Amino acid sequence: MAEIPNDIFFASIAEIGAKLRAREFSCVELTRAYCDRFERLAPRYNALALSLRDQAMAQARDVDSELKRGRTRGPLQGIPYGVKDLIAVKNQPTAWGARPFAGQVFKEDAHVIEKLNAQRAVLIGKLSMISLAGGGNYRYAAASVTGPGRNPWNRDHWSGGSSSGSGAAVAAGIVPFALGSETSGSILTPSAFCGVTGLRPTYGLVSRRGAMALSWTLDKIGPLCRSVEDCALVLHEIAGRDTADQTSSGKSFTYTPKMRQKPDEITIGYAPVDFDEWADPTAREAFKNALAVIKGFGFRVKEVALPEFPYGAVLGTILAGEAGSIFEEFIRSGSVDLLHDARQIAGLKSYIELSAADYLRAMRVRTVIQQAIYSLFLDVNVLITPTRFETADKIADRLDQGRGPTGSSQGLSTMIPAGNLAGLPALSLPCGFVNGLPVAISLVGRAFYENQLIQIGNMFQSQTDWHKRRPPVDA
Repeated sequence: MAEIPNDIFFASIAEIGAKLRAREFSCVELTRAYCDRFERLAPRYNALALSLRDQAMAQARDVDSELKRGRTRGPLQGIPYGVKDLIAVKNQPTAWGARPFAGQVFKEDAHVIEKLNAQRAVLIGKLSMISLAGGGNYRYAAASVTGPGRNPWNRDHWSGGSSSGSGAAVAAGIVPFALGSETSGSILTPSAFCGVTGLRPTYGLVSRRGAMALSWTLDKIGPLCRSVEDCALVLHEIAGRDTADQTSSGKSFTYTPKMRQKPDEITIGYAPVDFDEWADPTAREAFKNALAVIKGFGFRVKEVALPEFPYGAVLGTILAGEAGSIFEEFIRSGSVDLLHDARQIAGLKSYIELSAADYLRAMRVRTVIQQAIYSLFLDVNVLITPTRFETADKIADRLDQGRGPTGSSQGLSTMIPAGNLAGLPALSLPCGFVNGLPVAISLVGRAFYENQLIQIGNMFQSQTDWHKRRPPVDA
């Protein structure tokens, strides 16, 4: 039996795949090692929602059988992975991070699971999350049936919500990649806090069939990985048309690593106030250094700012209206009182009191916002801003209180709600450390321009090694 070296747990998808095909170890040996690591380390970060060892080992045996016959598929063949626990796995519990749904089982796999199964990726487990993906808003990181997500870089700090388990598991080398979801920051935040690379796709590019709905017009599924290229490889497989999902755009994604345009043909917009004022003083140097790396490639740069709109309030109203409808029975039945966070309980109850007039008013404002943001992209191809302006919160901190500096103007400081309202893709890139905790910048692009973000992100990671850093995890 081959021994799996510790470096494999922090290797890229391409590196692991090459070793599998070279028969340096079997898929069964690789999967067993990952399952062992998942069951041993994931509880340390409150990242384990469900181990799928038996199912994973059966999948691994099938992969080995294929490889022995010379049957090779795509780059994800034989690669272990995990999914956020709002993504359904056939005949397995899908608790949505919430105690009232602990015994919930679905009869079909989510569409993204079907697509990864077709590529023979090996699902080893489900990963923890904030209850109901944070619907209702929550006060503490402990708003989950599995407890507060702990950061592999410092377990006294949060791994980020609501895809907390996905971020921690990738950072700790528990899985090579994971799927998370985002309504307003739930891929980007754990990616930034945990020092991994996260890709929020354009709304509708990846089918959400079989995933818990929080907001029909905002939810997106995307990958958290060790590198930009890994994100691209995963997105290549999970994107595409799904006739059973009415929100599916019908578009596909083909990874194109080589940039078609020269850097001096691409304009990147940024707001100096983001780096000079909004960013925590301890993180400003890291953010400015990252910006300098991007500028150093020869891109044209332009100072920009988001138009003045109440992005957070508009998104919050839309989410409240849609989540209130989705979870109305759960809320009215009183089952909502079994959640862990008092503020989240109160927030969900308030959702069903929202008037149709308020929801429709927010949707009308959203249309104006979308038009304004699309106009902004007439002058730039990509926007760059810190993903989060500070490092991860401490586990015991209240999350409903603002912290850190504020800027004299808005800049791009509200890019997370603005980008989600517009359905735009974003790529979070690790760019440094502050007091031992990661920080990251984000690239935000035009709808369905994921390849452009990926190409720029690949350039950034070719000149930096922040994405290769490892937290102090036991082997």
